[in-house]
Amino acid sequence: MFDVIIVGCGPTGAMLAAELRLHDVRVLVLEKETEPVSFVRIVSLHMRSLELMAMRGLLERILERGRRRPVGGIFAAITKPAPEGLDSAHAYLLGIPQPVINHLLENHAIDLGAQVRRGCAVADLEQDDEGVTVELAGGERLRARYLVGCDGARSTVRKRLGVGFPGEPARSETLMGEMQVGVPQEEIAAKMAEISQTHGSFWLRPFGEGAYSVLVPAAGVSERAEPPTLEDFKQQLRTIAGTDFGVHSPRWLSRFGDATRLAERYRVGRVLLAGDAAHIHPPIGGQGLNVGVQDAFNLGWKMAAQIRGWAPETLLDTYQAERHPVAEDVLENTRAQTELLSTEPGPQAVRRLLTELMDFDEVNRHLIEKITAIGIRYDFGEGPDLLGRRLRDIDVKQGHLYGLLHRGRGLLLDRTERLTVGGWSDRVDYLADPAAVLDVPCVLLRPDGHVAWIGDDQQDLDDHLSRWFGKPAN
Repeated sequence: MFDVIIVGCGPTGAMLAAELRLHDVRVLVLEKETEPVSFVRIVSLHMRSLELMAMRGLLERILERGRRRPVGGIFAAITKPAPEGLDSAHAYLLGIPQPVINHLLENHAIDLGAQVRRGCAVADLEQDDEGVTVELAGGERLRARYLVGCDGARSTVRKRLGVGFPGEPARSETLMGEMQVGVPQEEIAAKMAEISQTHGSFWLRPFGEGAYSVLVPAAGVSERAEPPTLEDFKQQLRTIAGTDFGVHSPRWLSRFGDATRLAERYRVGRVLLAGDAAHIHPPIGGQGLNVGVQDAFNLGWKMAAQIRGWAPETLLDTYQAERHPVAEDVLENTRAQTELLSTEPGPQAVRRLLTELMDFDEVNRHLIEKITAIGIRYDFGEGPDLLGRRLRDIDVKQGHLYGLLHRGRGLLLDRTERLTVGGWSDRVDYLADPAAVLDVPCVLLRPDGHVAWIGDDQQDLDDHLSRWFGKPAN
């Protein structure tokens, strides 16, 4: 029997598997597709996701395969440069092909010992007090102590679990793909300048090697799960622009809608949801993949603690308590951004006003921190503003703070050199560094880098170690 079965081997599922393997949890990842995704859609890793990659020693290999770009202009595509002094050592966006990030994270999980089985579609599941039984489409039955659905917007796990997925259905769809064009770039630029005045969701952008990224509104909302055809693109280009630009030889074609939904619950007994299985929203702002990866970081160490037997009683329930409000906020900001893309007079007036307001650094900073998730503060109770927030990658005597978090353990950073992690040393590391650049005496970090405690009193520290890391080993 496995400790955890994860359904879905996208970025969320692969990252969760890796996080669990850091703690020697026996993990099986089931993926219904027989081959990895092949279409070369570019996704953006935001600041918080880049920080998490640095915490696990993945950032350098990811940077080699991506392309950095400025972090400004990501809220509703309003072109404003980012303010100076963003609170991150990684204040940029990283564009990276989706197959590349998928491959890197899957290999990371496999290197740590996770098993991945492709061509395995889940048909049903049932749970009892001891674990979860998964039935595959071919009739095979598998058993695990816990199951996590990372199987996307049409999640079989969520449906079989009976968890509601309320929200708004798609009102419109957009076609997106990469293909060759048959007209000069000057003709495209002229037509783009004309069309952009009346259609916000339309572009043809050069994408290297003669290919163009093409975005065009669909004719309506489709119930089909399969991708659109090249003829669908040609028809819509003719409708919107009066020409199909001679598009041909597509690399990949896809469609996406503006449905906005949030699972009512992230956990039912021994079954949990993460990523798109738990929340979907329009792709504006590029938050989807990032929110899913951040779900995995929040859940992984807590589930591992439960399986290893040292988790405090309510620790696993904090996954929903912390991540559900984050998803609610993402849904709200994507709703707002979607409205700001409308060409109707009212939304355009609001867009012009917000564009003016973003000239104030604090307004611009607030929106960037919201989209890139570095502004998240979990509710850990009363305390300094830093409590519940993530700590940036500060310099410490051993190099960089995040370099000390590669093993997925907690960390006590002690500037007083008077404290100890005592009986929690099997799950919390210790660093005494009086010169650390902090304006507080000591911080206790969870494995996801969020500040769980601030202070200098040993008894108070012990209470918080118990709260997050259970009873001491001795």
